[in-house]
Formats: sequence, C-alpha cells, structure tokens
Amino acid sequence: MSLTATPIAEAVAAGRQAIAVDAAMVAKLTDMAGDFAINLTVAILIFVATLFAAKWASGAARRTLSRVRGFRHDPTVLSFAVQVVRVVVIIVGMIAVLQRLGVQTTSIIAVLGAASLAVGLALQGTLSNVASGIMLLVLRPYRVGDVVDVGGMAGTVQRLDLFTTQLSNASNHKIVIPNSKVLSDPLTNLTGQQTRRIEINFTVGYGEDLGQAREVLVDMAGAHDKVLHDPHPWSGVTGLLDSSVQITLHAWVKVSDWWQTQADLMQGGKEALDDAGIEIPFPHQVAVPYGDEDVMPVVRVRTVEDDHADLKTTNR
Repeated sequence: MSLTATPIAEAVAAGRQAIAVDAAMVAKLTDMAGDFAINLTVAILIFVATLFAAKWASGAARRTLSRVRGFRHDPTVLSFAVQVVRVVVIIVGMIAVLQRLGVQTTSIIAVLGAASLAVGLALQGTLSNVASGIMLLVLRPYRVGDVVDVGGMAGTVQRLDLFTTQLSNASNHKIVIPNSKVLSDPLTNLTGQQTRRIEINFTVGYGEDLGQAREVLVDMAGAHDKVLHDPHPWSGVTGLLDSSVQITLHAWVKVSDWWQTQADLMQGGKEALDDAGIEIPFPHQVAVPYGDEDVMPVVRVRTVEDDHADLKTTNR
C-alpha cells in the first residue's frame, strides 16, 4: 500500500509544481502584455502629441521670425527655418516614442554610426541637395519672387526647401529643380537688380541714312515714359548683314516694366522708321523657271499705285 502511494504522491507533487510554474509564466506574460499595452498606448499618445507639437512649433517659429527684420522680407529663409524647426521636433518626439517602447536609443545610435558610411553613399544625392540648400541660403543668389534662369529653365522662384527649388514659368508650369543642380549649373537672376536693359535689333536698307535711323530710334525710346534717362537710350550699327544693316537699340527700365516696355519699343521703332520713310528690308523669293521663260517673283510687294489702279478698275 505504501509502495503504491509513493508514486502517486510524487506525481501529484510534480503536477502541482508544473501548475505553479505555468501560473507564474501566465502571470508574468500577463504583466508583460499589460506593460506593453500601456507603453504602446503612451507611445501612440506621444506620437500624436509630437505631430501637434511640430505643427504648433513651426507656426510659432513662423510668427516669431516674422517679427525679425532679417526674416520679415525674406520668405526664403523664413520657410527654410520653419521646416528645420518642424523636423527637429518630430525627431525628438520619435526618440521619445522609441524609448517608451523599450528600445535603447544608444544602441540605435551605435548601429546608425556603424551604417553611416553605407547610408551616406546610398543617399549622397539627397544629402548633397540638403547641403546645397544650406549653401543657397548662405550665398543668397536669389530670393522667393525673383525670376531666374537655371540651366535653360526660367521661372519665378516660388519656394526653396531642404531638397528642391520650385519655379513657376510664364505659362504657370511648376518646375522642380534639385538644389544640387541649382548650385552647380549656371544661374542667371533676371530680376536681381533694380534696373534692366532692353536690347532690340532693327534692320534698315543699305541705301538709307544710318544716322537718321539711329536718331529716330533714340528719340522714340526717349519719349517712352517707362524708359529711364540715366543711362540715356543708345543706338548704333552692330552688324552688316547680307541685305540690310543692323541697328541695335539699348534702353534701360525698371525690372517691373521690362516686358511691356520691350514690346512697346519694338512696335514703336517699326512705326517710327516707317514714318521717317526708312526702309526695313525683308527677304524676297524668286522662281527660276526652265527654258527661256522670264524670272517671275514669287512674292510681290503691293504698292499704293496698285491700290489706286484696282480702285479705278472697280469704278469702271
């Protein structure tokens, strides 16, 4: 009887011990799950709070920097600084989220340090755009609102951020250029100065009075109310072409008046030369037939005498 009871007692003791171990594991897992749920909830709240804090901080930075004289009239630097503040707040918030989830940030920093070379090589284009953006802020070759030409693409600067420069051309097309390309390619700031020169080429016949033609163009430009008198308008012979003499007109205007004044001077110069009786030659084509036929012009200039002759024929 005692021999039979001993194995049973041992089995019961072993079962109780196993149940105690399982209960301890379940309790421990329950505690871990509870702690993880609490930490996850807190991490989510921290992440949401980080987004709101980043939005508030960027808005506060914009309002604060707008009161500073150096930033008030320079939306380029203002926008860049606001973006930096927003990114910094988000980075700090993400570090707090990772710490709340039990991730050791020191180990993450060590891993990132070890992988920095590979990441730098993989993102060298992106990082160069960031570095170029910072250099553009330091060198200041343009501001938001300036009209620039970058590698043959011209437009008004709309925005400068960490990676790209955004332009808007005359057709309202959005042009996005990487900052590294802006910094490396030739850049022309068309509105970087207060005044801008208009240059228009006219052509007159070889038999015309060149001095009179130059005087007519200068007087026409000087009479325009948008043309500056200092420097005074200038014209001169700048080319001897195949069938005409090229006369160039220079006139200085304010940057905001450049487009319309150029169109006005181009039209006014043509009309002024016509009123002065100075010929503006244009190409003619002739057809050379085969055989003994005469050479007949393909393009014929209609004169006032032709109109009178047609009018008499109609009256008859």
